[in-house]
Amino acid sequence: MLPTPHIEADSKDKFAKTVIMPGDPLRARYIAENYLEDVIRVNTVRNMLGYTGTYKGQKVSVMGSGMGVPSMGIYSYELFKYYDVDNIIRVGSCGSYTEDYKIYDVVLIEESYGESMFIELVTGEKTNMIKPSTKLNSELVKSAKNLDVELKKVKAHCTDIFYRKNFNDYKDISKKFGCGVVEMETAALFANAKVLGKKAAAIMTVSDCFVTGASTTSAERQDSFTNMMEVALGTLENN
Repeated sequence: MLPTPHIEADSKDKFAKTVIMPGDPLRARYIAENYLEDVIRVNTVRNMLGYTGTYKGQKVSVMGSGMGVPSMGIYSYELFKYYDVDNIIRVGSCGSYTEDYKIYDVVLIEESYGESMFIELVTGEKTNMIKPSTKLNSELVKSAKNLDVELKKVKAHCTDIFYRKNFNDYKDISKKFGCGVVEMETAALFANAKVLGKKAAAIMTVSDCFVTGASTTSAERQDSFTNMMEVALGTLENN
């Protein structure tokens, strides 16, 4: 089924086996323009920009996922299922639930608590918890070490709600499920990888802290999270 309803690439070879996937398509463009060589644009549908090029001689693709579980669920599924992508590494921003994770800290997701029914409906398992690929996580740890980037491991709260009625709900969620950060895509990515026999991981930069109120600007989130991007790309050198 190529092209898909949401991706215009008409052949599987337009995408590499590994896709680096930010939420923001402009961040995907930034990575392509600043890190990749021999770049071709492979998607513009709905302005969900996607590119394929090489990084230090290794073929790699980068494409936006959009915001939230439904959007990530669509794009990651189509890449895994129809374009034979083997690995998707989410790079993005997250909020911190504790002062242990400060703005600009780079975190590696070890498990995701999905607040919606997505994990159960996709996997058929009655659980809200889903884990990433241990192999990809190991490669991210190795890449971070090679680049001398501190990588903090954490469990994520994957939520569908950005504007909650009760802001302080985060305190109970953090305590009950052991979540140190919050974001909006990992549950869908990890669940799709599990059911399709693929690999997925997520490395993120803390953009704001619920406890202290510290935050970054939208421009900083688009262009300045270079450590996270370089760690993700560094996994290609391990292959």
